[in-house]
Amino acid sequence: MENGKTENGDSQPPPQWKDKVVELLYWRDVKTSGVVFGASLSLLLSLTLCSIVSVSSYIGLALLSVTICFRIYKGILQAIQKSDEGHPFKLYLDQDVALSEGTVHKYSDCVLARFNTTVTELRRLFLVEDLVDSLKFAVLMWILTYVGALFNGLTLFILGLVGMFSCPIVYEKYKVQIDHYVGMASKQVKDIIATHTLLKKIKGTLKEHNVTP
Repeated sequence: MENGKTENGDSQPPPQWKDKVVELLYWRDVKTSGVVFGASLSLLLSLTLCSIVSVSSYIGLALLSVTICFRIYKGILQAIQKSDEGHPFKLYLDQDVALSEGTVHKYSDCVLARFNTTVTELRRLFLVEDLVDSLKFAVLMWILTYVGALFNGLTLFILGLVGMFSCPIVYEKYKVQIDHYVGMASKQVKDIIATHTLLKKIKGTLKEHNVTP
């Protein structure tokens, strides 16, 4: 089986990509996870206050301010010390940042496979191939109308980001306690459903006895 391909020929993300995401969300490297979480959260909070054009412009200006000041500082330092170290960013300027054709094909195939799967599933739901699934989808859309009335898209993204970086590590730390309480809640729900089903059967039996002469 080729890397990124299943037996049916569908593209899948490389395992290394999934492993890196898991390590990031479980805070295996605290520094990297903290930087990614902080930067993402700051970006989303900024978008709640300013437009995406303003946020992009401010980020660009901040980066340019840092790089230009550092470039001038290193130039003055080299002039004073009469050294010939060259451009301070030469190491990064010489790096190849172009995406290879193989990398582009690998990820584009993965995105295309996911897109086709999503379109096929939406067609199945909207054209009512399975009535039960379409009704479930309709209920989900109805619930989302209430969610949309309470939160906007950015707020949901912020909550989702916080949940992604907090829930996995909390569950890993308190797995035994969480599983215990979830099991208790699940058992109570099953008992309620079983009791309700039993009451319906008893009610139906009594009704049949009353109707039958």
